[in-house]
Amino acid sequence: MKSTMTGSDSQAGIREWIGLAVLVLACLIVSIDVFVLVLALPYLSADLGVSSIEQLWIMDIYGFMLSGFLITMGTLGDRIGRRKLLLLGAAAFGLASILAAFSTSPEMLIAARALLGIAGATLAPSTLALISNMFNDPRQRGLAISIWMAGFMCGAAFGPLIGGVMLENLWWGSVFLLGIPAMILLLVLGPVLLPEYRDTNAGRLDLVSVILSLGAILPIVYGFKELAKNGLHPLNIFVIVAGLAVGVIFVRRQHALHDPLLDLRLFINRELSTAMGGQLFCTMLMGVIMVLVTQYLQLVEGLTPLRASLWMIPAVAAQMTSFLLSPLLARRIRPAYLIGAGLAVSVTGLFLLTQVDMSTGITTLVIGYALTNFGSGPLMTLSPDLIVGSAPPEKAGSAGAMSQTSSELGFALGLAALGSIGTSVYRNQIADGIPAGTPTESVHAASDTLVGAAKTAQNLPSEIGMQLLASAREAFASGMNTVATISAILLIGVAVFAVTLLRHIRPSGETQQEQVDSIPAPVTDTEN
Repeated sequence: MKSTMTGSDSQAGIREWIGLAVLVLACLIVSIDVFVLVLALPYLSADLGVSSIEQLWIMDIYGFMLSGFLITMGTLGDRIGRRKLLLLGAAAFGLASILAAFSTSPEMLIAARALLGIAGATLAPSTLALISNMFNDPRQRGLAISIWMAGFMCGAAFGPLIGGVMLENLWWGSVFLLGIPAMILLLVLGPVLLPEYRDTNAGRLDLVSVILSLGAILPIVYGFKELAKNGLHPLNIFVIVAGLAVGVIFVRRQHALHDPLLDLRLFINRELSTAMGGQLFCTMLMGVIMVLVTQYLQLVEGLTPLRASLWMIPAVAAQMTSFLLSPLLARRIRPAYLIGAGLAVSVTGLFLLTQVDMSTGITTLVIGYALTNFGSGPLMTLSPDLIVGSAPPEKAGSAGAMSQTSSELGFALGLAALGSIGTSVYRNQIADGIPAGTPTESVHAASDTLVGAAKTAQNLPSEIGMQLLASAREAFASGMNTVATISAILLIGVAVFAVTLLRHIRPSGETQQEQVDSIPAPVTDTEN
């Protein structure tokens, strides 16, 4: 045996489902903790005297550390024990949350956010791998993973709402303390409810590979995020190329090691590589659409962050519903066809988003975005199950880390590539819509971003300011329309890709019935 796992191959019982609830609660709170920072940033910036550059680091350092350490933590969990790593990460996350809540300087808060990112990197791969240990029935495992992902979506939906209420009644540091009760609960109940699993034959962790993985992932993620913010710049391109070069060295070292940090042989499995590729592209497309829709509600429709988050709830509810329905439908429908049908719904939603402009109002936007989210459910829920389920049990942690890393890279890539296209459309269109008499410095600010146009319009004569802002909003809508069109085309390609390469996978209900039928019938003694 390569593992020290408790449990059996039978269906999960009440203990496993309660354990899942504890895992989901922890992930829910972590997700909320990430999203409430957006609202808390103005308050903590005023209190700590945070500069604009420090604001960027406070926001981004968490994502950088999370992305960089996912592979390392996933493999480490396979070696020392997934439950042990999860509990260590929960304790570290709680302590880092306290450090962040009571920070007295920007540098202290940045350091606390970095620690939160490293601790957070232990949670996703460990919880995903533990779910695969706790739920051996493919039907139960699919539903469990869907509930786990729905927890993350709840955090995204209700984080701004909870944060808004807390910030109105408490100080900004209180938003960082949200996760502590959940982490305490995980530390208390985890040893009782969660099984332990580790690969007893795994070798030592290769520290050189750890350094190389950080040297590859961090520059790539950073470079793509900078491209999204500042456009093409030689330094950004150099950083990405440097990350890719280190990545090549990392891959070569993994091939040479007997016990690699990342077992690249996992990619030979067609189910795993196809699911991961589909997840990468879906996250890339859905991530940038989410950002553009959020900005449209606030900057074009003029809604406050709290009201904008309320208009986002239908889309989040649609996606959560899809998350929970997908594994149930997958018991009777082949995953490939379910994913293809879902993406067809998403393409329909994206088509509606291509029609959104200043005359359509919010309704078309909300319906289009809700359909887009609803259709993505099968791919986003079934992919992690296919990825982890396709890997050997002793590599489940690594597979879970690869799944989460593809999502992080997809989000950064989408903002950089498609976000840049939307910005380019905005800049080209607004150049023809700037009213006569606008000062030169105002032209430059308005031509950069919609935020710049809104600020500039406030300082211009009323009529010119209104014309400039209207032109900027129309240009932003055109940029979003273009990104939605490109996303729809790419998503059609992802659907064809998934249906073609995954159509051999049978429904989970049939798979489970095959396992039951393969059990030999009991031998009865007919002799008296």
